[in-house]
Amino acid sequence: MPAARPARPPKPAYRCSECGWETGKWVGRCGECQAWGSVAETAAPTLRAAAAPVTAPAVPIGDVAVEASAFRTSGVPELDRVLGGGLVPGAAILLAGEPGVGKSTLLLEVAAQTARYRHRTLYVTGEESASQVRLRADRTNAVEPELFLAAETDLGALLTHVEETRPTLLVIDSVQTIGASGVDGVPGGVTQVKEVAAALIRVAKTRNITTILVGHVTKDGSIAGPRVLEHLVDVVLHFEGDRNSRFRMVRAMKNRFGPVDEVGCFQLDASGIEAVADPTGLFVEQHHGRVPGTCVAVTMEGRRPLLAEVQALVTPSALDKPRRTVSGLDSSRTALVLAVLERHCGLRLHGSDVFASTVGGARLHEPASDLALAIALVSSHLGEGQARAHRRRDAGARGARRPHRARRAAPDRAQRPRPTRPRVLTRPHHRPRAGPRGTGPHRAGPHGAGPQGARDHTSARGAPALHWLSGALRCARSAGGDPWGPTAPTTR
Repeated sequence: MPAARPARPPKPAYRCSECGWETGKWVGRCGECQAWGSVAETAAPTLRAAAAPVTAPAVPIGDVAVEASAFRTSGVPELDRVLGGGLVPGAAILLAGEPGVGKSTLLLEVAAQTARYRHRTLYVTGEESASQVRLRADRTNAVEPELFLAAETDLGALLTHVEETRPTLLVIDSVQTIGASGVDGVPGGVTQVKEVAAALIRVAKTRNITTILVGHVTKDGSIAGPRVLEHLVDVVLHFEGDRNSRFRMVRAMKNRFGPVDEVGCFQLDASGIEAVADPTGLFVEQHHGRVPGTCVAVTMEGRRPLLAEVQALVTPSALDKPRRTVSGLDSSRTALVLAVLERHCGLRLHGSDVFASTVGGARLHEPASDLALAIALVSSHLGEGQARAHRRRDAGARGARRPHRARRAAPDRAQRPRPTRPRVLTRPHHRPRAGPRGTGPHRAGPHGAGPQGARDHTSARGAPALHWLSGALRCARSAGGDPWGPTAPTTR
């Protein structure tokens, strides 16, 4: 028998510490996130796991009980709308947003409302101290006996708090600040975030604890950390809003228990955060007259119709490359609308600066808002002309008439100038020819030979041409001839 070949050693693997990209050889630059010096060799893979005893036998799907996973309210109606009905026991929810948008304030309000319903809640903070969270709770009236608070950054200590308190709702602010002691990397790295998220989700599923994780975002607005974090959780919420505005919106990007792309509206003030059930007037400004460059559109955000106002400003540019600035709109779709207006509507916008924005910090993603953007751009580009048209239309509706000019008195026949002998004015390169019905050197007009044809050989100015034409007719009539032919029309 041939000798058995020795097992080949496993090939080394290299992984990016920023995004988790893996490759079979070392490279200086990550092929996914383009970061330099972030690719390092990982440990050799372990052997495949063998069959092990199961925790629970497989049963038909119709026999699985759903009473334990029923929705329960979070105490915030707008958040319940986004989640599809409320919080689900054992669900893992990821809430991401820019710094200062109000994530901690919203989750503290949710934790307090849950504690008011006699459900024990554990709030773990890794970015603030316990005293700082208590000050915010006093300001927002969120101090409840069933609300427990802990300031931890170690995963083992966090799991110990969960064992001791046995909460119904677990809030972690934030997942990037929690680190595992037995895992390589720093807290917030790819390996650490994956291990921490996997451990917390495993505890949430086994103990039927609703877990809310706060996530950071990058400069472009995407969730920081590995993409696998969004795959592990059940719900991904994005908290957005303008810092200069008190209005905030929670948008569902992923939801295993309800609709996707649903929107919840909130208002942030000194006393905390409040839900806004009817945000109709928050995205529209009150104008007392016609304002060029504005248009109000009805957009659908999930299952909720919203009135949103689009404002545009088109002004001549002194730069070689005109500016295109948008806020609350997609820049690529704005460029597409500008191209359509210039190509099919005849508007010359390539040499103008274009500024487009929404009112109240709203973000319009529906394609139907492109029509409102196009109308606002056209209105701003033709603003002055439209204002004149409106004033002229209003004057006509009121019955106003333009004043008539006083006619000058006709001069006496004796004072009229005597006609001179007519001259035939021709172009230097054009030879006069006779009309089809006349014998003179004038062209034939649309009604035959006559004054219409003679007008082609007159001077460019209208008054001198008509003057010598009338004189020619009087001279021909006094001589007894007709220079225009037998069918020429008579004039008075």
